[in-house]
Amino acid sequence: MQSKYPQKPGIDFILKQAFFYWNKTLFFQLVFSIFYFGIFFSVLFFLDGRYGVLTQYIEAAKNVNLGMNASEQMLKMQSNPGLIYFSWAVIGTMVFLYPLNIGFYHIYRKIDLKEKLELGDLLVGYNGLNFFKYIGYYIFWLFVYIYTFQTIILGVAWVMVTIFVAPLMFFTDKRIFEAISLNFQALRKYFLEILVCIIVALFFKYIGFALFFVGGLFTFPFWNAMIYSLYKTIFSEKS
Repeated sequence: MQSKYPQKPGIDFILKQAFFYWNKTLFFQLVFSIFYFGIFFSVLFFLDGRYGVLTQYIEAAKNVNLGMNASEQMLKMQSNPGLIYFSWAVIGTMVFLYPLNIGFYHIYRKIDLKEKLELGDLLVGYNGLNFFKYIGYYIFWLFVYIYTFQTIILGVAWVMVTIFVAPLMFFTDKRIFEAISLNFQALRKYFLEILVCIIVALFFKYIGFALFFVGGLFTFPFWNAMIYSLYKTIFSEKS
């Protein structure tokens, strides 16, 4: 596959395209969210029952509200021997669930090709050895993000520099650093379009939870529709 950059797209076109893909796959958005949150919160509550980290956090928050020293409450939480196991297990769960996002790229491409959608399309990221490729990338991405997010600006920069890595890996079989290089080239040319679309995607992704909680199950995966819309508009693939 070879990637090149066509004429600059309009932001309005990219947004309309993203909402088109999202609207065409509402059922899959719901299934994704139920599956994702179902597994995530099941693991979370199981771990809390074992290590009591969440319970301790809630208690610490109440104590801080009552005027107790925040640093003392933090030290108390860090003294919990189960905290490290809890943290690693949560990260492991997030890593395991990441390939679900890959399924949406497959679904959107099938929409373009006017092919019949199937529920199993959501699980394409778990097929064969590709599963290890995607979780390997997400482990790398997540650990860089955890450290860069502390500065906010670097965290946002890391998201922008890697926004196309997953679809490039999926559609063109690029390696991680090769995909990051192509992503950086696209970012230099389409910085404003990518920045605006990221802001809209993040806002819409969580607005469903803020306005009506159940609606968040439909808006939470919207991020993938925006990424695909940007990717399809900016990159063209030729055999």
